[in-house]
Amino acid sequence: MSKELGFAIIGCGVISPFHARAIQEIKGVKLVIVCDAVEKSAEKTGKEFGVKWTSNLDEVLSNSDVDIVNICTPSGLHRDIAIKAAKAGKHLIVEKPLEITLPKCDEIIKAARENKVKLAVIFSSRFKDGAQKLKKAIEKKRFGQIALADAYVKWYRPQEYYDSGAWRGTWKIDGGGALMNQSIHTIDLLQWFMGDVESITAITRTIVHKIEVEDTACAILQFKNGALGVIEGSTACFPGTDARIAIHGEKGTAILDEGEISEWIFKEPEPSGKDMKQKEGTVSSGAQDPTKKMTHEAHRRQITDTVEAILDDREPLVNGEEGKKAVEIILAIYKSGKENKKVKLGAL
Repeated sequence: MSKELGFAIIGCGVISPFHARAIQEIKGVKLVIVCDAVEKSAEKTGKEFGVKWTSNLDEVLSNSDVDIVNICTPSGLHRDIAIKAAKAGKHLIVEKPLEITLPKCDEIIKAARENKVKLAVIFSSRFKDGAQKLKKAIEKKRFGQIALADAYVKWYRPQEYYDSGAWRGTWKIDGGGALMNQSIHTIDLLQWFMGDVESITAITRTIVHKIEVEDTACAILQFKNGALGVIEGSTACFPGTDARIAIHGEKGTAILDEGEISEWIFKEPEPSGKDMKQKEGTVSSGAQDPTKKMTHEAHRRQITDTVEAILDDREPLVNGEEGKKAVEIILAIYKSGKENKKVKLGAL
């Protein structure tokens, strides 16, 4: 590599330090500058990580040392920044969700293609060891025919969480509640494991909080591979439990709790004898502080993949099209809940 790839972080909120720490651990890259519309936030993050800071997006995009921008702003602000950055020739790493509507997602994907820049969407849960192991087991058909595949995100956020930012809990900027903001990582994992969803029947409610969007939702899924599934997401369940994915088939069962394998049982053991519960560091987001036990390791792995994709001129493992899938599922749940009817995917 002739020069270090330079990164800029746009949006200096809760998730930005995880990006910054991850970038600073990757060889051959450097964090050049951070940016936030709120000058004090940019200054605080810039000083914390020893880099330049600004509240002027144009200053970031005109900086020749910046090759990649990590967009960490509120969800409904991703499109305009991403398109502007792509036109400036910057590669894109966008925090989940890619955007809050499918047309906005498509606009970002189109801008990246037209300007020949790479686009990655942060779904770092895919890069954890437990998720990788489970994905490989499914690909090897170890479950046989899968009957049930479920995702449970029963978390808690106090009213103060939503009151802390005018954008939180709004349709316009947050794009949704317990599903679009909190449950989306687990929903992405579920569809990554199971493949396409055929149809969804759902109920959504705002039960506890004073917000526009849902704080609780339940959905029944029919997958194209014949399996059924459930998604439950909430921010109204004190004190919050670990996010869980459960896969049950005719030949085996596996359960992930916050990315850690808690059940791993098959009729036919692995010939290697490696069929044992494997533990990795728990990353619990169920409590009131969503980042208390969170590490940046999975972000580091995904950002590393994006760097390699740029250098090798290939697609990142979670590109724009992949990043759009969880948004489509969530929007189908919202549509089903609002209209009280089954919604077929692809009909949005």
